[in-house]
Amino acid sequence: MSHNGVLFLDELPEFTLQVLDSLRQPLESGETSIVRANYRVTFPSRFQLIAAMNPCRCGMAGEPGHACKRGERCVTDYQGRLSGPFMDRIDMRIEVPAISAADMITVNHGEASEKIAQRVLRAREMQAARTKDAMADPDLAERLKSSSGFTNASASAALVEIIAAPDAGGEKLLRQAAETMKFSARAYHRILKVARTIADLDGTETVGRIHLAEAIAYRSVNSRLAIAA
Repeated sequence: MSHNGVLFLDELPEFTLQVLDSLRQPLESGETSIVRANYRVTFPSRFQLIAAMNPCRCGMAGEPGHACKRGERCVTDYQGRLSGPFMDRIDMRIEVPAISAADMITVNHGEASEKIAQRVLRAREMQAARTKDAMADPDLAERLKSSSGFTNASASAALVEIIAAPDAGGEKLLRQAAETMKFSARAYHRILKVARTIADLDGTETVGRIHLAEAIAYRSVNSRLAIAA
């Protein structure tokens, strides 16, 4: 039902491990396959996953002046319900601290949604034009045929290495981070996709160190809110 849309899961660790791990295939391929003894059915399932969770069961871990009665186990046991392979498919992990009374009183006018929408539209147009140009190259056509669309999110690993090739500074940072944080091949390509998108929103053709630094930071934060791009 969320094909070409958004799948929102609240209280993410409350879902069973089997349910969450069943999302791994559609998050990776954009399809859901149901296999029985005598037949196999495949449904289109390309969606954006947005999930929210508390840092622990009591929901207060990390808040000033609060200590969980179970200590660190409250955090590790709760977050441990999410498997490593599932979390490897989460592109952005953003911590959302509790809002204080002062935050609610203070008036902060952020950027208007209309302006943000225009910037996103321009970025998508850039992505479509760039991807079409790359796939039109006869020397690259065979390698890139597994790409399923014209956005960065739908780019195959071969395509993302072309369209998101970082500059010298970005490549050095990415290599250092990959060695330190032990990125999987999947994580490596997903970071490139996010960095490419950040650069597109910035209106920059080249993926630089600053874009990769932001993409890596999104992946390394202990989160309460997780987004798979």
